[in-house]
Amino acid sequence: MQTKKLADLYTTHQSLQDAAAKLRHQPIQGMFKDDSNRAARFTLNAAGLSFDYSKNLIDAATLKLLLETAEQADLKGAIRRMMRGEAINNTEDRPVLHTALRHVEESKTEQHQVVQETLKKMAGLVEAVHGGKWLGHGGETITDVVNIGIGGSDLGPRMVVKALTPFHSGHVKVHFVANVDGAEIHDLCQALNPARTLFLVASKSFSTLETLENSLTARRWMLENGCPENGLAKHFIAMSSKVDKAMEFGIAEENIYPLWDWVGGRYSLWSAIGIPIALAVGMDNFNALRSGAAAMDKHFTEAPLERNIPAIMGLLMYWYSNYLGTSTQAILPYAYHLQLLPAYLQQLEMESNGKSVTRDGIGVDYQTGSIVWGTEGTNGQHSFHQLLHQGTSLIPVDFIATLAAHHPYGHQHKFLFANCVAQSQALMTGRDRETSEAEMRAQGKSDSDIVALAPHKVHPGNRPSNMLLLDKLSPETLGAVIAAYEHKVYTLGVLWQINSFDQWGVELGKILGTHVANAIDTTDIPGDWDSSTQTLVRRFIDNNPELS
Repeated sequence: MQTKKLADLYTTHQSLQDAAAKLRHQPIQGMFKDDSNRAARFTLNAAGLSFDYSKNLIDAATLKLLLETAEQADLKGAIRRMMRGEAINNTEDRPVLHTALRHVEESKTEQHQVVQETLKKMAGLVEAVHGGKWLGHGGETITDVVNIGIGGSDLGPRMVVKALTPFHSGHVKVHFVANVDGAEIHDLCQALNPARTLFLVASKSFSTLETLENSLTARRWMLENGCPENGLAKHFIAMSSKVDKAMEFGIAEENIYPLWDWVGGRYSLWSAIGIPIALAVGMDNFNALRSGAAAMDKHFTEAPLERNIPAIMGLLMYWYSNYLGTSTQAILPYAYHLQLLPAYLQQLEMESNGKSVTRDGIGVDYQTGSIVWGTEGTNGQHSFHQLLHQGTSLIPVDFIATLAAHHPYGHQHKFLFANCVAQSQALMTGRDRETSEAEMRAQGKSDSDIVALAPHKVHPGNRPSNMLLLDKLSPETLGAVIAAYEHKVYTLGVLWQINSFDQWGVELGKILGTHVANAIDTTDIPGDWDSSTQTLVRRFIDNNPELS
């Protein structure tokens, strides 16, 4: 049986290599001419989203091969194992149950019960802050909330709070601090009234360097600005699994919200890490966000792979990464409020799938992970789109657009949407030399100018893209978008046979950073360090004698 499985895998792999050689230079535009129904055939709808993947270097036969690859990798079984709560994070022997954080149906599982208890406690906090019942040390209401975290404790909530700006309740302003660079918290505090500020310390371990340092700075700032020691509890809340450490910091036990090992940081915005979201948009909208994600969870679990949005998203990137040699993907949301989505997805994908060994610890000889980057449209059109259109790299693109806007300037939204569609179209069609020459001839250019300029005006085209379409950006549709990308990342992890839920690569730099900081404190620079590191540390010590 194992021999047959290996033979099937080899056959599919060879067939995909042959397909790549065939399709690499086959015009996508020609595929549309050959199939008048291509757009409908390659469009999926679920959870309030429409996913058009028709502008890809792919045909029905290749899609069938990719689906065979997913079956051979037992993607459906892997989905069931995740949803059942099996310890699929094998290097840490943990289940992966971020989906339980947005499960909307009744369940008797332990996870469901603790999630419901936490949600109830969050609702009480939101009601107290919004209703003016939570008072600072001087008896004043809270006007500003500052979330102190980093990575998964910052990027997700920060992105969602920005994305859902049209849904802000207006009761409080929510701010974020992540960087250990003191300039960030210093600049923010200049505009805050300490008597009316509430800090949220988001750290599972309550020992993450950046979060701890910023929290200590916030604590000192409060004390220096008139808050008595016994009044700090009215200005600090913690989201952590280390209750003892949070209490040692001075946070009251009743103001500590739980985090669990079965939820990874980059998947945690649905948990108590989402408190800044709930404070910004209200508990109803936070629950609507969860509901939208739950709808995508249901789709990912139940839809056949050929009609499954996250599975197809993952299979497409597997196709480009492993058969067409791409190493990056651009995420281009044509929605101002989604401007932080590329950064959020950058962590989600690169921290999850930036691995070089399989789940069994065997080194891989194929590409895993992609460099994810991008910005909101149309800003990118005036910066990096030049490379997308005329550069030498093949870069798959995800365009994200909304049919309706929240603002009243419909004529501007028309141009925004038109640009999004046009960029997708232009990447596919390109512009050949003959067309460029004809345009210049019609403009009255001389023959010599035409010969000189024509090569510079050629756009190769045949650049692939997806279009993820939302009727309107809302808590529900945003939740579905985030969950779709979460499940896309898991799909890729299954195909590559890697663990998408650990992040050991993050730790080494932290460890060495502590050693460097200790060397600065003691001025004892290890002799076995490389000369570059020794010189850099010595220069810092010499320039900051008061720190050592």
